[in-house]
Amino acid sequence: MAGQKKDILLRVNLVFLGFILFGSFILFSIGKVQITEGEMWRSKQQALNLKFVEIDPMRGNIYACDGSLLATSLPRYDVHIDIMAPAITNAVFNEKLDSLSDALANLFTDKTKLDYKQLLREARNEKNRYFLIKRNITFEQRNKLINFPLFNLKKNNGALIISQLSRREKPFKELASRTVGFKVNDSTITSVGIEGAYNDYLKGIRGKRLMQRISSSVWKPVNNENEIEPKDGSDIVTTIDINIQDVAENALLENLVKNNAKMGCAVLMEVATGQVKAIANLKQNEQGVYEESYNVAIGNATEPGSTFKLASYIVAMEDGFLNPEDTIPTYGGRRNFGTETIEDSHPDGKFYKSVKDAFAHSSNVAVASAIYKYYQKNPQSYINGIKKLHIDDNLAIKLSGATYNSIKNTGDKSWSGVSLPFISMGYETLLTPIQILTFYNAVANNGKMVAPIFVKEIRNKSEVVQKFSPVIIADSICSQSTIKKAKILLEEVVKTGTAKAIKNSQYSIAGKTGTAQIASMNGYDKKTYQASFCGYFPAENPKYSCIVVVYAPNSGLIYGSEVACPVFADIAAKVYSLDIKMHKELNRYPDSLFAGFPIIKSGQANQTSKVIKSLSIPYDIQSNGWVDTNLKKVENSSSFVPNVVGMGLSDAIYLLESFGLIVQPIGRGKVCKQSIKAGIKLEKGQKIIIELS
Repeated sequence: MAGQKKDILLRVNLVFLGFILFGSFILFSIGKVQITEGEMWRSKQQALNLKFVEIDPMRGNIYACDGSLLATSLPRYDVHIDIMAPAITNAVFNEKLDSLSDALANLFTDKTKLDYKQLLREARNEKNRYFLIKRNITFEQRNKLINFPLFNLKKNNGALIISQLSRREKPFKELASRTVGFKVNDSTITSVGIEGAYNDYLKGIRGKRLMQRISSSVWKPVNNENEIEPKDGSDIVTTIDINIQDVAENALLENLVKNNAKMGCAVLMEVATGQVKAIANLKQNEQGVYEESYNVAIGNATEPGSTFKLASYIVAMEDGFLNPEDTIPTYGGRRNFGTETIEDSHPDGKFYKSVKDAFAHSSNVAVASAIYKYYQKNPQSYINGIKKLHIDDNLAIKLSGATYNSIKNTGDKSWSGVSLPFISMGYETLLTPIQILTFYNAVANNGKMVAPIFVKEIRNKSEVVQKFSPVIIADSICSQSTIKKAKILLEEVVKTGTAKAIKNSQYSIAGKTGTAQIASMNGYDKKTYQASFCGYFPAENPKYSCIVVVYAPNSGLIYGSEVACPVFADIAAKVYSLDIKMHKELNRYPDSLFAGFPIIKSGQANQTSKVIKSLSIPYDIQSNGWVDTNLKKVENSSSFVPNVVGMGLSDAIYLLESFGLIVQPIGRGKVCKQSIKAGIKLEKGQKIIIELS
C-alpha cells in the first residue's frame, strides 16, 4: 500500500514538473518573441498592412509645329474622406453635414442632397476611414470641392484624400490620329505613332506613395504627400502643320468617298529638311467608314507603277544613254517581251517620241524598250544603278509599322526574262509611298536625299532637351547634270503631259502620275488599280514635295491624273496661300506713270480726291468706289479677291473683310503683297495675308 502511494506521488511530481517546464518554455518563447524577435515580427505584421504604390506621372504633351496640342493628359481626381479623422468630431460632423450634402449635390448633380446626407451618415456609423466621395472629377471640380464644409477644416489631419489620375485626350480628335498614335500598357498590343516611338521621353518617372490596409481589399494613403514625387514626362514638338494637315485629310477623304476607294494617303514634306508637314492616312472599315486605322504611307508596300519610271530614266541618263530631247521607239504603244505584252494606257499610234514627251505621257513601251535596249546584256548594272539612287533604303523611321523592301537582283529566284522591262515601269518591286516621296524629294533638293522626320524637338517644360536636324541619307543620288534633266522631265508632265490639269498661273508644279494594277494571289486584277501622283512645288525653287496614293478606286476613274492629282492640287493651293514667301512679286507700275506726280496709296476715290484737291494738285478722279496708285478705278467683283496692293492698312482690311476674308497683316506702311492674288475666285472665310512696307 505504501509502495503504491509512493508511486502515485512520483507520478504527480512528474506531471507537476512537466507543467513547470512547459510553462517555463512558454514564458521563454514569449520573452524571445517580445525581446529578441519582437522587431522582426512587428516588421512583418506592418509589412502585411503597409505597402508602397507607384504613382504615374503626367504624360508629356505632343504638339504641332505651331504649338497646337495634338495630344495631352488631362488631370482627373478620385476623392475619398476619412470620416473618422480626429478633426471630424461628432459636433463638427453634425454641424457641417447639411451644408456639405447640399454643396455635393449642386456640384455633381448625380444625387440629391438627402442621398448624400444618408450616405455620409452611414459612412460615419460604419466608421469608414476611406469613404469614396467621387471618382474621375475634373481639376475645376477639385478646386471647388476642397473648399466645401468639412473638407476645408484648418486641422483636417488628412481627412480629405485626393488621388490624381490622368486621361489622354486628342484635342483635334482624328486629325493625324494614327501618326500621333496611342500608348498602351498591355504588352500584347503594340503602341503606335509618336506616342509609342517616343514613349521613353513622354512617360516620365513614377513616384511612390505609402498605403495602409484598412480592410481586406481597401488601402488608403498614410500621408497626403507622396514619399517620392513623380516626374512628369517631356513634351514632343512634331513637324506637323495643323492647317495643312486639316486640308490634306479633308481633300483625301472627299476624294476617297467620291471614288469609293479602299484606302489612301497623302504626305507633304519640306524639301530642304525632310520635315513632314502633313500625313493623312485613311482606310475604309467594314461599315464603309473611313478612319485613321493604318499608317498607309509608311507601312503599305506595293508596286508603285509609273512614278518609278523617273528612277529608270535617271539611271539611263546617268549612264549617258539618254537625254530629254533624244528620240526613242514607242512601237505604236504596244510591244511583246517574250511571252508578255506591254501596252500604253493611251496609245496614240506613234512609233517614235522624244524622251521628254514619252515621260510626260507616261509611255510604258518607251521606258521598257529603252531600258531593255541598254541593259539586256547586263541587267544587274541597271539594278545597281537603281540602288545607287537609295530609293529602297531603310529610312529609319521610328514609327512602328514602317515597311521596307529591297529591289530584287538578277540572282534572285523570282528574276525572269521579263523582269527588266517590267521593273523599269514600276512592277515586280515593292515600295512604300514614303520611300517614293523621299526619292522625289531628293530630286527637288538637287540630289541631296534627306530622311523624312516627324519630330522637331523634345522639351522639358520650356527647356529644349533635344533638337532634331535633317538626316542626310546621301549627299547626292546622281550628278547635277542628271538632276537638271530629271527636273525637265518632271516639269513637262505638268506643262503638257498627264498632269496638265493641275497646271496653274500662281506657282509651278513638277511631278509624275502613276497608275498600277494591284496584284493579288491570282495575278493582276484588271479592275483594281492604285492611282498616284508624286511631285514638288514651286518647280523652279522647290520648297515642298508631296505624294498622294489612292488604292482601289471603284467609281470608273482609275488614273493618277484623275484620282490623285486633285488631292495634290488642293494641298498645294493651301500651302501656297499660307506661305507668302512662295508668292511671285506682283507687277509694279512703271515709274513713268508717276512722273511729276506724288506717290499716293490706293484707297477710296472720294477721300483720295479730297486730299488731292487740298494739295492743289491738278488731277480729277472720274470714278467712284476704290482707286489704285495710278488713280484708276479698281474693278472689284464680289465673286473675286480684290486687289489691295498700294492701299493703307485700314483701307485694305476694310475692303477685304467686306468681301468675307480673314485678314492677317504683316509689317507697317502700305500693302506691297497679298497672299491670294487679285482675281482669284473668292471663298468666304478664307485667310489672306497682306504684307506692308
